[in-house]
Amino acid sequence: MANELDEMTGPVNSDGRDVNVIEKQIKPQLTTGTKIFEIVLWIFIIPGLIFAYLKVKAKQYLQQLQQRIQANASTIDNYLEQRVVILTNVVGLVEKATKLDKETYENIAALRSGAKQLSDDERNITASNVDSAFRSINVAVERYPELKSMAVIADAMQQNSYLQKEITAARELYNDSVARWNAAIFEWPTKLIVAARAGYTTRIPFTASAEVKQRARESFF
Repeated sequence: MANELDEMTGPVNSDGRDVNVIEKQIKPQLTTGTKIFEIVLWIFIIPGLIFAYLKVKAKQYLQQLQQRIQANASTIDNYLEQRVVILTNVVGLVEKATKLDKETYENIAALRSGAKQLSDDERNITASNVDSAFRSINVAVERYPELKSMAVIADAMQQNSYLQKEITAARELYNDSVARWNAAIFEWPTKLIVAARAGYTTRIPFTASAEVKQRARESFF
């Protein structure tokens, strides 16, 4: 019997394919069959009691998973806030040394309030704005070699690079938790029943902005 997916003879898209995250939240639904299944269990009482216990455990699991997602999101927010603080300090130094783009200065000023208690969309927008501000500062530093010799700026740039790596790692943990959640709420029967009655929906993982995707396609060297 041949393989269903044969990488040697199967159809190949030589042009490749761009992948996008779908901005859609799906809600688990209770079917008639699931409702009948639950009623039948209660007819025999003991199976119904056991199933009720399993639903309690399922609810606890989903609640714990929600807390994990929130903790992962908070970690991202903390790193974003640290990047904002660092760039705020750097932009002041660069502004004194050279004529920095006014828009860059205003963008950093707008971010000074910090990245706290953000929604998923706001978190992505803030991350994109911080990346954009850093690129503008980096361009200014590249234009003025004397700025590179300033220990404070060099240290700040190094810290920024470190934080960006930590944000990437934190996003992977966040997306992993989101993937667990999206799979769990459709696990039949206990988790799906609990999720449907609680009104839970799937969550949307971290998505890169269109600007970041475009830059990833560009030639850097």
